[in-house]
Amino acid sequence: MGIPSAPGDVDEKTSPLPDDVVPENSIVALASNGNVIDHGLQRGLKNRHLQMIAFGGVVGASIWYGTGSAISYSGPVGALVCFLIIGIDVFFVMQSLGEMSTLFPIQGAFIELAGRFVDPALAFALGVNYFYLWLTNIANDYNNISLIMGLWTDAVPPYAWILIFCAGFQCTSLLGIVFYGEMEFYLACWKLICVVGGFLVAILINTGAIGGEYIGFRYWREPGAIANGINGFGKTFVLAAVYFAGTEMLALTAAESRNPQKDLPKAIRQTFWRIVVIFLGLVFFAGILVPYNDDRLLNASSKSAQSPWAIALVQAGWEGGGNLVNVVMITAQLSSVNSAIYVASRSLVALAVNGRAPKFFARTTTNGVPVNAIVFSNIIGLLSLLNIAATPGKVFTYLINISGAATFIAWAFIGITHLRLRKAWSVQGRSLDELPYRALLYPYGAWFVVLLNLFLVFISGYEVFVGGFAAVDFVFSYVVIAIFTVLYFGWKFVKGTKFISPAEADLVTGRRDFLAHVEEDSASEEKPKTPWYISVKRFIFS
Repeated sequence: MGIPSAPGDVDEKTSPLPDDVVPENSIVALASNGNVIDHGLQRGLKNRHLQMIAFGGVVGASIWYGTGSAISYSGPVGALVCFLIIGIDVFFVMQSLGEMSTLFPIQGAFIELAGRFVDPALAFALGVNYFYLWLTNIANDYNNISLIMGLWTDAVPPYAWILIFCAGFQCTSLLGIVFYGEMEFYLACWKLICVVGGFLVAILINTGAIGGEYIGFRYWREPGAIANGINGFGKTFVLAAVYFAGTEMLALTAAESRNPQKDLPKAIRQTFWRIVVIFLGLVFFAGILVPYNDDRLLNASSKSAQSPWAIALVQAGWEGGGNLVNVVMITAQLSSVNSAIYVASRSLVALAVNGRAPKFFARTTTNGVPVNAIVFSNIIGLLSLLNIAATPGKVFTYLINISGAATFIAWAFIGITHLRLRKAWSVQGRSLDELPYRALLYPYGAWFVVLLNLFLVFISGYEVFVGGFAAVDFVFSYVVIAIFTVLYFGWKFVKGTKFISPAEADLVTGRRDFLAHVEEDSASEEKPKTPWYISVKRFIFS
């Protein structure tokens, strides 16, 4: 079946009108395994894939270090407060995304919807912002790998570990979406087991079952529950945002979901609660395992660092405890890097498909793998090689600052886009009963997202004004705002874009209501038995 011209062929000055829309059931083809090919990407992800891809991408190896950074910045209670506030923020972000992405499960998700309901120039600026957000996550993951491996041996330089793992992840990221979904599912399941194991080990150490000494809440009293005042809170807010960033990737997976209207709401609810419980649990247990002033925790001056769990196990008398934690962290990294490459490449594909990046990056294989975008995203992740010139701890801090600010910007405009979509829905006389998923506490939740994240993006670099101005730190804290502003007004000037009127906004294109019927029909059809070698080939490459 034919596929219509790319959305990028549409004039940026105006939004596409519903009258011009090609009927949804005429824009799809089928992959060799029977999945729908929709605008080049294959819809092969099931509900369990969606949940575990988001979970695996968010809970990476760095969280085992990052909890130590969080308590060193603001103390055990201060870190808990920051992660709880950002958790509430993410809850409402996901409510907005749930409503938008089940209604329009399209490539680029909220990025393209920002262009449809606010301004095409915003789609460009937001798309590039989200792309380099995930590039910094890839780089940070590689930086973390060099930290982990460096604890085992210093015979291999950090850059060598980065290059070795970069080559390995390049291979796995080029496999088909079905194989990728299955791989992420099982790796994320293993990661979940490790987190639960981490909770159990923390309880055993704290109660004295391991080490023989009861700790309790000793470290909340001495050296204290809160550290570094407003400066510490500012750093931890940014850190929490970076770790929660990725829950919104579920909106991007909607473009490769078999049945987004059915699977996406369930995945959003289940993934959110799992991630919140895990993050709050890890921060809580880290705060009762070690004092916030332990110099082995990761901070900007660290050349190497240890996880709070490794520190606690060694203090409890198990010298090899650090090796166990290292194994957990390096296996956790296997899924988080793949997820970061996945999101970065799909963001780039969406930009290219809509004429906001070179068309070269929009090309996909016959089974829907965007090879060019994947290779480019992974190579740019080699920014982690900055740790040749600076310490891994300093590189960690720089990348966290960039990623955190970009996350706040993305979340703020998700809220703005949701408000504009609802406005268009109301102005054009649509009923709320037509929405496949309705956001909780609208419009208060959406406004909370907008106002909180705009506030956080401006205070995230507060520390650079305290205790002496540092130009480099200022640049890394606020360069994202400057870049976003230049991208937006530059594209608006060059392309002559205008704000989209709610009365003229396109509420038809990309609905994909037919996908539920496609899945039902394919499930009811009796299929002939496929030879095992064909099944293996399709599993790996489709």
